[in-house]
Amino acid sequence: MSGHSKWSTIKRKKGALDAKRSKMFSKLSKEITVSAKLGGADVEANSRLRLAVQNAKGQNMSKDVIERAISKAEKDTSNFEEMTFEGYGPGGVAIFVECLSDNNNRTVGSVRSAFSKHNGHLGTNGSVAFLFETKGIFTVPVSGKTRDEMFELEMIDAGAEEMEETDGYVGITTAMEDFGNVSKKLEELGVETESQGLQRIPTTSTALEVEDAKKVLRLVERLEEDDDVQNVYHNLEFTAELEAALAEE
Repeated sequence: MSGHSKWSTIKRKKGALDAKRSKMFSKLSKEITVSAKLGGADVEANSRLRLAVQNAKGQNMSKDVIERAISKAEKDTSNFEEMTFEGYGPGGVAIFVECLSDNNNRTVGSVRSAFSKHNGHLGTNGSVAFLFETKGIFTVPVSGKTRDEMFELEMIDAGAEEMEETDGYVGITTAMEDFGNVSKKLEELGVETESQGLQRIPTTSTALEVEDAKKVLRLVERLEEDDDVQNVYHNLEFTAELEAALAEE
């Protein structure tokens, strides 16, 4: 199955997260705690919690840290709310932000400030959502199992739309409705994922000159540094020129 620019975006995001491991662990822990608060502490009975724990394990979070995040749900009196923001960055790049917050005013002010300080602007709900489609995305470390000649066929049968091997990982993309089937098949095959989940993938991309593109990435980075922000999606195209410039940094 052929590769595509979506996986380049995912790779870039993964690299940014790897460079800020403590921030990533904080966000993973929050998702575990919130999932346990909303659906209970039974990992097998709570599908959202199970996914959060799988992703934490994929990032080598220790069992003790995971268990503390789950147990925190019983004592934490905070009421977290899922919030989304839509807007445009420099050059008209569409940006979609997902948050988990226990203080709406703080989150709104912080996100608005980030857009404003980086030459972007917030839009209304629905202003950029139509430029993205929700897909299942799996990041799987390359192993003997993934190199088995039957692996790709089994993934296709389960619902995989695209697969690409890059830098020691296999990226698998599925339709939203096939996410569960592919996740179950990987589990049946004994293939561990580094991360898996539903993500907003752009249906179109916006190419900018390198310096303008870097301005967009600075806005994305600023948003990702916010403790209330869980995910940031955008439709900036990673051109060959941009990739080369980033590689030199």
